[in-house]
Amino acid sequence: MLSLPDIQAAAMRLRGQVLNTPCVESRTLSQIVGAQVFLKFENLQFTASFKERGACNRLALLSPQERQRGVVAMSAGNHAQGVAYHAQRLGLRAVIVMPRFTPGVKIERTRGFGAEVVLHGDTLEEARTHAYALAEQQQLTFIHPYDDEAIAAGQGTIALEMLAEQPDLDALVVSVGGGGLLAGMATAARALKPELQIVGVQAERFPSMVNAVKGTHHAQGNSTIAEGIAVGQPGEITRVAIAELVDDLLLVDEGDIEQAVLMLLEIEKTLVEGAGAAGLAALVRHGERFRGQKVGLVLSGGNIDPLLLAAIIERGLVRSGRLARIKVSARDVPGVLARITAIVAEVGANIEEVHHQRAFTMLAAQNVEIELVLQTRGPQHIEQVLTALRAADMQAQQR
Repeated sequence: MLSLPDIQAAAMRLRGQVLNTPCVESRTLSQIVGAQVFLKFENLQFTASFKERGACNRLALLSPQERQRGVVAMSAGNHAQGVAYHAQRLGLRAVIVMPRFTPGVKIERTRGFGAEVVLHGDTLEEARTHAYALAEQQQLTFIHPYDDEAIAAGQGTIALEMLAEQPDLDALVVSVGGGGLLAGMATAARALKPELQIVGVQAERFPSMVNAVKGTHHAQGNSTIAEGIAVGQPGEITRVAIAELVDDLLLVDEGDIEQAVLMLLEIEKTLVEGAGAAGLAALVRHGERFRGQKVGLVLSGGNIDPLLLAAIIERGLVRSGRLARIKVSARDVPGVLARITAIVAEVGANIEEVHHQRAFTMLAAQNVEIELVLQTRGPQHIEQVLTALRAADMQAQQR
């Protein structure tokens, strides 16, 4: 089994090859959740993900013959870039198999690191099978994204760094998909500080590790914004380590993760993908469990699709009341729209969209229905807008 000396040896190999990323307290998040929150900024790695650590450690352990032949990996995300980047640095041939649906930006970024990208299959499983076939045909070494002790050892170096900087942490809250990050960190942390509370966090839609360790039967979904931990089958090596070393595994839903991404963007001014925000999502959802403790979170990656980020921001604004949709009914006379917009402006709200409807409404024929999307300061401000419109003899309600 993976041990602390394995992780310490990995840390020596990684010295100067990956960043020793900052681990600092977020005072604002600490106030919000009622615990002292320390953030490990792994999204600042060159490929914006902790995956570099495991990939670099695994490649450094290749024999001269394996180096000469090259490596193959299967990934549609951060593991692909980590393997490609460090293979390029070490002068190794790297073949990365990706499913055909992989976004073009990820394909081009992986190619930009010098890897040969092979698009195969419509699912990750089909791509994985093809990667194994290429490994056998071309005598390439397969670099598994998580179920490999050398990979887990590389990821475990994060715990060494966190506990070196913050030795009095009470808990580590770590996202888990296949389990490489959590297994590696739990191995290091449990050896260095046995009393430390170690908690894994998994997306509710992909509860494979929770099911495997706890014996539960949570249904698996088809997609999640935490795509970095959307793993259907957890690793065997990692499952054994997590079952032995981790205190608990928690599930978070999509809304929790969206909120955490937005909180990190607004409060810490840092861009974190869904999988990287899962730890904070758990801290917000299960705040009572960690209240008053010193908690370490790993912001494991920052690779998020811009369109997905835009949707998360907009949905977050709606949830907080800073983006609101209201419906106004009034007499259909000249100047009524100008009156409505003037009232909204006087109260200090900003109009983002206007939809003026006459035909598709159940109102009397002489009335008009106007739908507005407004930028506001929050729920109280929305009420001020509605009150001002009603004072002008208009029917107004939030939708």
